[in-house]
Amino acid sequence: MLVKQAANVLDLLEFFAERKKAASLADVSKHFGWPRSSTFNLLSTLVSRGFLYEPEARGRFYPTPLWLTLAQEVASAEPVPEALLALLADLANKSDETVWIAAPSGQHAVFLEVVESKASVRYTANVGTRVPLHATATGQAIMSQLTSSQQASLLRKAVFKRYGEGTPMSIEAVETSIRQSLHRGWFVSSSAFTPDLGGIALPIVFGERVFAITVAGPWFRVGERLEEFAYMMHDAVALHLGPDYMKKNIKGLRLLQSGARAQVGAMERVRTS
Repeated sequence: MLVKQAANVLDLLEFFAERKKAASLADVSKHFGWPRSSTFNLLSTLVSRGFLYEPEARGRFYPTPLWLTLAQEVASAEPVPEALLALLADLANKSDETVWIAAPSGQHAVFLEVVESKASVRYTANVGTRVPLHATATGQAIMSQLTSSQQASLLRKAVFKRYGEGTPMSIEAVETSIRQSLHRGWFVSSSAFTPDLGGIALPIVFGERVFAITVAGPWFRVGERLEEFAYMMHDAVALHLGPDYMKKNIKGLRLLQSGARAQVGAMERVRTS
């Protein structure tokens, strides 16, 4: 259920983030179509709490640094591990596609860190983006490391809506996909949630915290590189988290060896030469 007052505050913060300059009561009221009285009450409340101020003293408002201070305090209590951030940056550089780190949030996975591809045609994502756990490679990678009872609870509550051609439409389909992905060594989605988007994901576990790291882009570009990305991601995990990390921390996932892939690639080149 959407709480309108809370949504209005968040919409207002996003408004200032996009506008990047002070706004009057009339500007805010017109932009959102809110009654002037309701807009005045909201702005006045935020001013009284120290979240807005009037930098020009002419009835124009702008957020104070209090938002940043509180956000930093919250983030510092449970930050994304530095090694995981380094892994993300490495994958962004090597893949040239959009990459992100996500964590579970109810029935969804929420993006905690995102590095967008520099390609003109790319998958656009932001910190805070949410995707269904059951319908995405990101979400299924996270679910694979939860207990059986946790998985069952999530799937009982899942809404099986058709998002794209590859959307799993039943509990059995999701369970089968997770088993196959663990056996394969990576999680993949093709137009499962976003049409014409392909993604490769791996689960990452730090203590009791479960994450997924994902590389994604337009299917026409990533469709033929799935295996390449998968080996790239396994190699990056070994480099940044340790060569035995996957074996010790990730339940049931097949380990991929770069040497084996290089040998297969060499054989394929010989056959086609």
